[in-house]
Amino acid sequence: MATQFLRRFFAPRSLVVIGASPKPESMGGIVLQNLLQAGFAGPVWAINPRGYQEVHGVTCFRRIADLPEIPDLAIVCSPLSGVPAVLERLGRRQVRAALIVSGGASLEDDSSDGKALRARLERATLRSGMRVLGPECLGIAVPSMKLNATYASQPIGDGSVAYLGQSGMLGNAMIDWAAGREVGFSHLVTLGDSLDVQLPDLIDYLNQSGRCRALLLHLEAFGNARHFMTALRESSRNRLVLAIKSGRTAEATLRPVPPTAGVDRRDIIVDAALARAGVVRVGDSDELFDALETLSRLKPPKGDRLAIVSNGVGPALLAIDRLIDGGGRLAELGETAADALKERRLDVSRPGRNPVDLGGRATPEDYLSALEIVTRDPNVDAVLVLHAPTRLAPSPATANMLIEARQRFRHRLLVSWMGLKEALEARAACNRAGIPSYVSPEKAVRAFLHLVRYRQVQHLLQETPPSLPFDSSTGRRQRCHALIDDALNRQRDRLTHQETGEVLAAYGIECAPSEYVFDLEQAERATERLQGPWAVKIVHRDNCEPFRYWGESRRQATSLVQDLEQPGSVVDAVVRLEARIGEALPDSPIYSYCLQTMQRGKGSLQLCAGITRDAEFGPVIVFGMGGYKVDVMADRQTALPPLNMRLAEELMDRTRAGRLIREHSEDPDSAVGWVARLLVKLSQMASDLPRLKGLEINPLLLNHEGMMAVDFALDLGPASTQAIMPYPEQLRETVTLNGMEIEIRPIRGEDAPLITHFHTFLSEQSIRYRYFHHKAVLSPRELSQLSQINYDRQMAFIAVRRVEQAGGQQSGAAGTASPSEEMLGVVRVWNDSDNIRTEFSIIVRDDLHGSGLGRRLMRKMIDYSRQVGTLVMEGTILSDNLPMRRLLASLGFELRTNVEEGAVEATLKLNEPQSDWQRHRLDAAMD
Repeated sequence: MATQFLRRFFAPRSLVVIGASPKPESMGGIVLQNLLQAGFAGPVWAINPRGYQEVHGVTCFRRIADLPEIPDLAIVCSPLSGVPAVLERLGRRQVRAALIVSGGASLEDDSSDGKALRARLERATLRSGMRVLGPECLGIAVPSMKLNATYASQPIGDGSVAYLGQSGMLGNAMIDWAAGREVGFSHLVTLGDSLDVQLPDLIDYLNQSGRCRALLLHLEAFGNARHFMTALRESSRNRLVLAIKSGRTAEATLRPVPPTAGVDRRDIIVDAALARAGVVRVGDSDELFDALETLSRLKPPKGDRLAIVSNGVGPALLAIDRLIDGGGRLAELGETAADALKERRLDVSRPGRNPVDLGGRATPEDYLSALEIVTRDPNVDAVLVLHAPTRLAPSPATANMLIEARQRFRHRLLVSWMGLKEALEARAACNRAGIPSYVSPEKAVRAFLHLVRYRQVQHLLQETPPSLPFDSSTGRRQRCHALIDDALNRQRDRLTHQETGEVLAAYGIECAPSEYVFDLEQAERATERLQGPWAVKIVHRDNCEPFRYWGESRRQATSLVQDLEQPGSVVDAVVRLEARIGEALPDSPIYSYCLQTMQRGKGSLQLCAGITRDAEFGPVIVFGMGGYKVDVMADRQTALPPLNMRLAEELMDRTRAGRLIREHSEDPDSAVGWVARLLVKLSQMASDLPRLKGLEINPLLLNHEGMMAVDFALDLGPASTQAIMPYPEQLRETVTLNGMEIEIRPIRGEDAPLITHFHTFLSEQSIRYRYFHHKAVLSPRELSQLSQINYDRQMAFIAVRRVEQAGGQQSGAAGTASPSEEMLGVVRVWNDSDNIRTEFSIIVRDDLHGSGLGRRLMRKMIDYSRQVGTLVMEGTILSDNLPMRRLLASLGFELRTNVEEGAVEATLKLNEPQSDWQRHRLDAAMD
């Protein structure tokens, strides 16, 4: 449903308050008074069955049917038990949006007809055809529209910050905090226990608003993770997004989410999801406004190196502790800066080193001198000024001097004015001047870490990753699906050890050489084919389940015998293992015995990697330390697929295992590459095999020779949906055009170098036809936006052909390295959030004009858009682009000339609308 009728919530032309009361302390009375005090300009009516002529000066009617017009928005304040009937009456009156602020009753309580209130509300919502927000919500405020449809206790100021939350009381507190910090809102909404309109719907709507420059989110649950991630990633590309999440622990969760196998603390999955969406997560509501203040005033630094200038070493040490604990770095001053500080005798504790301690006799002039030196140091990314008031350097005087000189400082400046009386005046002066200031060293460092974190998550969202060879073997997937089908047909919900090894091998993951035997004679013969010493593992149902940690030592002792030197010892081990399992796990069928050569020596590091499934976010990649005798959960981190090489490395860097690999491997670059490639393969596996529920590789051995999976387990479940839409592999096709073999496929993030190379084959005219102006070079951000697309809302098909590499150069563009394939053309579409309209663009290399490639690309995109249910395809072309006009006309587009703009509007109907609302959206830009 997305943004269906949401305009009526945020910009209603008229509204009615149902349950409006002359009692000023009643819910209906408060909401109506807030509407009037805000100065809402449109018609406002009241409904109250008591038959009042008016309520607070507003005309009142006894029944909904008596209203003189159909209101855009109905605000329901009547008792919750009667709301289902109210919704049905509103639906009959053809009202299209209802805001339910009523609360105070459990939605799970049964009524006289035996049905829970929640079920009755859901049924009434469905029958009414309305969009419904609530119940138990604070309401909606849009100060720029003079709309305050809330029960807030004070006026809500206008601004550029949007707040979307799930708690009415926390929303009330946010309004008060914001007023105290002089922060205004562009939009403010809390959903409460909303039955229909969900958080992603609201984010989608705000993504179309130019007034929203920063978005604050309070999260409790996520619902449709795909919709949530799609809307959130789109939002964070265009504005600052900060989020606070309640329910970090199971005890603080109102609607418990099932535990995620292999993950001790589900909150790390939320961390990974928000970071992948480009969102800065904060720990508490106070930190939320601190982060907003910092990130709205300062651009993120290029790095995480902080210099500290203080008039005492004690506060500086507190700041350093917080910095290191938070993952930042203390800058090492360069030789030039160190010498200058020593020459001027500004640093009294450790001359020439960071932190710079000016001492208790420092004056405001000393601060300026030190800052001029430190802010010019290229080894510094930001500077923190710590100040405790003294007679020689009063806080107000020091603040005024900093403000006057701030243009001379090259680096980002943060200030902590410690104290209360003098510090208040200094903080106020700095805030007015746009210099972020904080009450303590720890808060100031936390603000710096917010800047660092914002840069990091934006890189995760925007970066162009290095290329990785892409294996598109359909045979590989078919082999794996056949193994899964066979297991399910045999009534098994997991693969055997041998079958899991075949799946890993299909994806190029090397497994330890193994022999699978079923009796004593086969076990003895297997020792002739494998070099000793050996390990024997009994493969039974229970140890084929991944992430089954019911005591690692017991698991190892029960199912595994190691360091067997003689073939006879192997046979004895098989006998003992069968007896053990028969006694300990009599209900766990035995599948086989796995014989392996002991994998000792070579300085191997034991890792753990795999795939698990979260109840909200679907498939999740896990990585960390491995082995039987370690707490594998302690080091485990997660990431949402799909992954590329850079995202895989980022996952590694969050673990102790990743740090050990970088610090102690003989060849760290190769080792990191091996692990990252494996994680990308796991990501591809999660996309290719939706019935894969969990996969654990533990231990995964890493040494100077490479990587090897020693033990592994895989289980199955219903087909899953990834939170981030994976690469649409099924849309690839190979065609022959004028004797040239061309592949047409969806674009990938790794294709940025192809775009750069492709751009060198375009004339100025071709570039003008595509971008409506000359664009000689694409910036890194533009390359990222063109290559890293959201397949849920966008699509780009590129035509590529394989090229022969000759010395790493390609003659088509002097001095440009040639990839193994080159891009010939691209067609793109951008869908609106409701999939009503899509806007297209297309560009083909100049030397291929007239070859038929443009027609082939447009037909593929038209077919794709029809398949996904889009109603209309639209585009704008320049009037003098005659070849494109002829092509579009031949494809059935309707062309309309806009003389004033010098452009032609092209429209193609793809599908017929399936509802009245879709028909309405075809006639209106947004409703």
